[in-house]
Amino acid sequence: MLKTKIIPAAQDAYDYPLLIKSLLLSGVRYEPEQEIVYADKLRYNYRTLNERIQRLANALTAAGVKAGDVVALLDWDSHRYLECFFAVPMIGAVLHTVNIRLSPEQVLYTMNHAEDGLVLVHDDFLPLVEQIHDELKTVKGYIQLSDKGASATGLPVLGEYEQLLSEAASQYAFPDFDERSVATVFYTTGTTGNPKGVYFTHRQLVLHTLNTVGALGAYQGVPLLRSDDVYMPITPMFHVHAWGVPYVATLMGIKQVYPGRYEPNSLVRLYREEKVTFSHCVPTILQMILGCTEAERTSFDGWKMLLGGSALTLGIAGQAAEKGIRVHSGYGMSETCPLLCVTYLRAEELEQPMDTQLAVRVRAGVPVPMVDLRIVDASGNDVPHDGVSQGEVVVRAPWLTQGYLNEPEKGAELWDGGWLHTGDIASIDARGGVEIKDRIKDVIKTGGEWISSLELESLISEHPAVVSVAVVGIPDEQWGERPMAMVVCAPGSSLDRKAMEAHLQQFVDSGHINKWAIPKQISFVAEIPKTSVGKIDKKRIRELELAKVAQHRPG
Repeated sequence: MLKTKIIPAAQDAYDYPLLIKSLLLSGVRYEPEQEIVYADKLRYNYRTLNERIQRLANALTAAGVKAGDVVALLDWDSHRYLECFFAVPMIGAVLHTVNIRLSPEQVLYTMNHAEDGLVLVHDDFLPLVEQIHDELKTVKGYIQLSDKGASATGLPVLGEYEQLLSEAASQYAFPDFDERSVATVFYTTGTTGNPKGVYFTHRQLVLHTLNTVGALGAYQGVPLLRSDDVYMPITPMFHVHAWGVPYVATLMGIKQVYPGRYEPNSLVRLYREEKVTFSHCVPTILQMILGCTEAERTSFDGWKMLLGGSALTLGIAGQAAEKGIRVHSGYGMSETCPLLCVTYLRAEELEQPMDTQLAVRVRAGVPVPMVDLRIVDASGNDVPHDGVSQGEVVVRAPWLTQGYLNEPEKGAELWDGGWLHTGDIASIDARGGVEIKDRIKDVIKTGGEWISSLELESLISEHPAVVSVAVVGIPDEQWGERPMAMVVCAPGSSLDRKAMEAHLQQFVDSGHINKWAIPKQISFVAEIPKTSVGKIDKKRIRELELAKVAQHRPG
């Protein structure tokens, strides 16, 4: 190890720990009257936010929550969620943001695996929790979250959230402790097995927050989140802390709008009435917004949107741009907290027409500061930075999860060789721009050639009649695999397999794709299966297609 010079600190010097409580200091100093809004139900200022966090800390302590205990939360995106983001880890406990869209069996597994002690549950999810209550091994009590008066339940409820806060003291002395203490845990689903617990420490969340402030606001090429913006998340708060942006927004003291349950028309009304300027979501949610009734009479000029979670196709990006939305792409994953890359537009690119800019805006972008990103071949060697050569994305950064909760063997696989393996195939150009080509598990191998499902999806999406599309590989006796496309068409449009083949033939003629990349099997459907966080569920699509094949197999 390199021998460096270390000078001892003064005897009484304060060794400042990176704790989530420090993120609360600046917002109330800069903008104490700025608002936190919960749909059409509630609004209050930053002074009240800080007081409510202290009241919640007292209420949790009175409920018996101690440092190291795990507190589960089942709620829609709300002010309560924001308050729990702070109060729970600030008393030294761990916040488990439960994925409310998992099956009851998976929710039960995650709550037992995390060893939840206290559960905060919205009335809408009482039936779910009542169904699994008898099988929850470590839960000792519940706090009820209500919007219209508490619903009746047979669960051992300690009280209703607002009632408990009103009775709690308004001051709490949040302690110092080790910045490497776990602050949050949530579960991510894979292609096989049970969901895996991803956890983050105070240090990781603070560093991710500080970095995201700079990455989204300091550069002219990424003008997404500044102090005068109005923020509304459209990524569930149970999923990677809504990409960590609520922590960023609170640090900055900007107006925050929490929409509750996602309903496209309500989201558009909130955008319009609260003058929202920045949001983030997955492409399928953006598509729902663009297609809703309220969108028909709404101008989205000035709405900056960060898209991630799955690839943003040129078709959806073009539709958004026509409505005035400024799209940027972000890249990361649950295990990376999540921000790794974001679209960066250089001065000359910002001067180009929007239809030219879109080719840059749909890519993963460039690694944000403090992210060490490599693209490596199967032997672990860096591929050329020529924008063509492909390999797996591996990364290092100070906010990446260090493993999976209670599953060391899976953590070792994630961190094989000292780099976090993303499972994504990408290329990188001479200027550091990253373009995700596919997931390793989703790339299609046909006749010895590799086909990117993401590239095919983007080309199919350019047809004006296509609303959404998913491409997967399905077994083929002759070629090993062949691409299969699932397509949703715009209402009233006419599109069939021959028309789609003709559309894709232009890209064969231009040399963009090979002729065997054109799917011979195209299903036109009303809806494409989605995961619990709104991404296209390719695992489910493959299962459905294989079931069809088995059903029609002789014998």
